[in-house]
Amino acid sequence: MLTPDQRQAWQHDGCLVLPGFKPAAETDAACRRAREIVAAFDPGATSSRFSTRDRSKLADAALLDSAEAVHCFFEEEALDGEGRLCVPKDRSINKIGHALHDRDAVFDAFSHGAELAALASALGLVRPQVWQSQVIFKQPHIGGEVGWHQDASFFVTTPQTVLTFWFALEDATLDNGCLWVQPGGHRGPGSVLREQYVCERPAGAPPRLVMKPLHATPWPTAAQARALPVAAGTLVVFPGLLPHYSPPNRSAKSRLAYTLHVTDGTAAYAPENWLQRSAALPVRGLA
Repeated sequence: MLTPDQRQAWQHDGCLVLPGFKPAAETDAACRRAREIVAAFDPGATSSRFSTRDRSKLADAALLDSAEAVHCFFEEEALDGEGRLCVPKDRSINKIGHALHDRDAVFDAFSHGAELAALASALGLVRPQVWQSQVIFKQPHIGGEVGWHQDASFFVTTPQTVLTFWFALEDATLDNGCLWVQPGGHRGPGSVLREQYVCERPAGAPPRLVMKPLHATPWPTAAQARALPVAAGTLVVFPGLLPHYSPPNRSAKSRLAYTLHVTDGTAAYAPENWLQRSAALPVRGLA
């Protein structure tokens, strides 16, 4: 399924860019469905703002509940100091997560199929398991920065196996906050996992989510980063150890994207990972 050049890029850069992986009909349907979910969302219901800079602003209970549900999370700059919306609701949502691939028919169809399963196999996953899905809006003018991180921090397995499947639902440009990666950052001395996001369950207290520092390896510099502007329908795949980030969106155009995080079922999934599944909603594959 992969050409020799694609295999070389995967091994050397740790990033595979596949233009036109999804046809316009599918990306358009996903965008429409995401906006329908937001339209039906009651801002007065339990939710939270989302920030990668200050995770205390994210309600642990709402995030934990979203592991088996579909929740909307507010953009950090969509709420004022009193927690009131200061932009229209349809421009207020940072993301929808995290069980869209199991709970919503449109995203279920988008997230599964022979082509995705074949790609996962070509990239080394023996028994793919889809743990998380999310629509990321990158709203016009207020779309927040997502700082440098490694997705393996959120989905630790032994050995490390998580892959990110990042679908551009709209064009991602330098102006509206496209992905930036550190080519080759998944291998060599700098490829160590820097942080782990865990769920702590203290006796007699509610569960709490904590980002634990693991290693002092610095994040990439601007000179080490590469921008990935891509057209709608493009699939970007990268391993969990690859550092990446996206800048804020100050443009007038949104940058909708959809992501899946997939591990290998032959590896041990860490019991302290923030996202767990109950027997009522077992984790599924890509086929």
